[in-house]
Amino acid sequence: MKRERFKPPQPDDPLCCCGDIDQQREYCCCDCEELDDACERLLRGEPDKPDIISRFISRMADRLGLPCCAIGPLRLELSVLPPMVLIPGLLRVAAINCMLGFVVLTALPGLVLWYYYVTHKRKRRTLFFLSLALFSLAYMYYLFLTEIVPRGDVSNLQLVTATTGMMLTLISIVRTKQGPGFVKSQSLALGINNSSTTNQSTNLPRDSTPCNGISQSKGEKEGKKKLCPVCQLVHPPRAGHCRICGACVLRMDHHCVWINSCVGQANHRQFILTLLLFLLTSFYGISLVLRSICPRQSLFTAMLYCPGVYSQYSTALCFTCVWYSVIITAGLLHLFIIQIINVSYNVTEREAQIALRNKTGRRRFCGLVVETGVYSRSFLQNWIQFLTMNTDENDSPFTFTEMV
Repeated sequence: MKRERFKPPQPDDPLCCCGDIDQQREYCCCDCEELDDACERLLRGEPDKPDIISRFISRMADRLGLPCCAIGPLRLELSVLPPMVLIPGLLRVAAINCMLGFVVLTALPGLVLWYYYVTHKRKRRTLFFLSLALFSLAYMYYLFLTEIVPRGDVSNLQLVTATTGMMLTLISIVRTKQGPGFVKSQSLALGINNSSTTNQSTNLPRDSTPCNGISQSKGEKEGKKKLCPVCQLVHPPRAGHCRICGACVLRMDHHCVWINSCVGQANHRQFILTLLLFLLTSFYGISLVLRSICPRQSLFTAMLYCPGVYSQYSTALCFTCVWYSVIITAGLLHLFIIQIINVSYNVTEREAQIALRNKTGRRRFCGLVVETGVYSRSFLQNWIQFLTMNTDENDSPFTFTEMV
């Protein structure tokens, strides 16, 4: 029998991993047409489709007998990996001596702020900051269990308190991620699928039912300021369009990169509760660590001067992590104070920026708050309105993919 000579692949031949796809379809772990398309785009230097990796993971999960809902819909992003590598590496390098610690702890916030400026300028979503927050919290807790608890200076009650604070913080983050409260179109409010109408302009009927607290016909009469030029939806008062999320948010405050989501009417209270829980847990954890590695110093003095802390690498690492936690806590404390003042004056961060741009607001408390005087009544009434505002969200169940 004559053997067929090997024929080199031609430029137009598709790349396939499964040979005869008709005979081996049930044993193939991927879609060869999509893989061919991905390889050709990779060779041409074109960006890949974001859902190919998730489909490949879903197919592998089916072959391995794993539930698809657990990992199938997830999309792998490279932005979640740098914090997992940089945080342990940089903190351990900073623990070698005092000068390295000063350089690393000074450069690290600068790098984070630079990356925030780049992503914010390009209006891109990224999981870097959410991954940095979650992994930093997990890594600090890991060092607390492996370096501080074995020293015997932490009682069982203190350990349970710190663990409870961390768990409550994580649960609060998950609840904050459930959604900021998006502006619903008329068809979505009536229970009709509106996936096609939100991507193109929608003809607004004259006699329309109220949606989001304002009628569509009334919004047309009030002018174009109530109509979103991107989503083509009529805005209720204080709603805004987020260019990063690509959606309109009810009572939009700002887009928070630390939770990779907007802060709006449905999750604003939960967002402030998350900040409060994190700050309390962080302050309590910092106090426990300083009392363990610097028992003879007061808490404030121990952060600035702790003799003999670099004599052992374990204590130096804990001291470095304390300063890293102090930097993060200080930044979030500043955000928490701004949020409290804004609620007291019944102004959102978006409204403050618009007021400054239009020169219709006044800066108070050294620029921490911008008073617009539009919705503010009194301190008590502002807080009552904030604590009792409607937070009804879509009736869709919360899934694990909403965490990212």
